[in-house]
Parts: sequence; C-alpha cells; structure tokens
Amino acid sequence: MIASIKSDPLHYVWETSHPLEASILTRNAVEMGANRIIAVGGDGTINEVASVLVGSSIPLGVIPIGSGNGLARHLGIPMIPSKALEIAKKHAAQKMDVGRFNDRYFFCTAGIGFDASVAHRFAKASGRGLMNYIKATFYTLFNFEPIEINLDNTSEEAIFSLTIANANQFGNDAYISPMSNVQDGFLEIIKIKKLSLIQATVIGIRLFMGTIHHSNNVEITSLKGIKIKYHRNAPYHLDGEQLFTEKDEIQIQILPNALNVIC
Repeated sequence: MIASIKSDPLHYVWETSHPLEASILTRNAVEMGANRIIAVGGDGTINEVASVLVGSSIPLGVIPIGSGNGLARHLGIPMIPSKALEIAKKHAAQKMDVGRFNDRYFFCTAGIGFDASVAHRFAKASGRGLMNYIKATFYTLFNFEPIEINLDNTSEEAIFSLTIANANQFGNDAYISPMSNVQDGFLEIIKIKKLSLIQATVIGIRLFMGTIHHSNNVEITSLKGIKIKYHRNAPYHLDGEQLFTEKDEIQIQILPNALNVIC
C-alpha cells in the first residue's frame, strides 16, 4: 500500500517514530499545501492528525490499523486497509463535530473514571490489540474505586465512570453511546453509577450488545457543553490515549462541523 502511494510523485508518505510526531508531520503537510491528509493508525494517531485540521478546509482520510478503531467503525470505514485507502483517495469529505476537553480536542470519546483507568493500564501493556485491552479491563475491574465528581455545580456524587461521546463507541464495537451522531451538534454524557462486580459485568455485556442505554445504572444526556469538578493530576483519556488533568475543573464543549472527514 505504501509503495503504491509513493509511486505517484504528488504523494508524500511520512512514518511516525514517537508520540505527538503525527501532529508535527500534519503541520508540515499543511504548510506544503496538501489537499488531503490521510492518517494511518488507531484513534490516538487519528486524534493527533485531526487536531491540527480542526477548522481547516483540508479533509482527513482514515486508514484504521489500531486496537479499537472507534471513529472509523462509527463512520463506516472498512477495516481492510486497501479498501479504506480507496475511500480516503476518492470519496468526498463530510463535516463532523469535534469535542473539546479543556484545551484539547477529541473526536470519538473522552472519559474519566473506569474507562480512563483501563486506558492507563492498557498503555502499560507490552503490546496492543483486543486481548491486552480485555486483560487491562479485568485488572482494572478488580482494583477500581469509584470517583467523586460534581457536574455543573450540582452536589458531589460517587460514580463508576463518566464518558463524553461524540461517536457511538470506544472501538471494537463496544457501544458506549449507541445513539450518538457526529453530525448532530451534541455530545452525549454517559454517567454510570456505582456498580457491584456483577452489575459491572452486565454493563460490559451490554456494551457489546449495543443496549447500555437501557440499563437502570446508566444515565445518558445530550448536551452542547458541561463543567465538571474533578481532581488535578487525575487520569483521563481522549480517544483512548491516557493523560492527566492539569486543573480541578473540566470544561467540555461541542464544536459543530469543525472537521472535514472522508468516509
């Protein structure tokens, strides 16, 4: 696939060697006058590339080769690289919404609590892939403590997790927000209450059945923005990539039609 792209003198191929390099290479491509930029990787790599293109007219193509590929699955992009490449090269772009978590962007999901702890555990694994993600999930399940948050200045409460969804899934068809639409101008806030081990197992099954929104332990609200009181230096994730909060208040906002994506 790389050889076929390189055979055309108008195409350029750059390979990343470390985190955040994809953003630098994307800026280089923009400065060179690229008329479309294709990200090859998982949701984290796509986040790095797409974050540079927010507000730009340059469309983003996606070839998913990551562990979960949540955004690509939501957009209906094939998991077969050659088919995804044909779409990225030939299809027209559509506008999609972008989420903002304080001063950073996300395109699929962001979260604090259980899913953030899983992302941090997964990052420590010796490899990627679904099996390592499952191992990280089970390890976290047996070692996780509920988190205390305050939503829009309401009373503080203990919860299992809080996910902010632009797309409908984490990846691997784990549907955290089955009704989400990246073109409706809203984010879904998915609050999962404190759970017993059995209840958490049932929630996990519902994720893959696409029925989590029917659980009595789950509240889903569509919003354009929300303020969350949490903790400084606490784990969170953006599109599956593990990070730590820099302040004790999180501001979430939707940016409608802020990215051109090819699908």
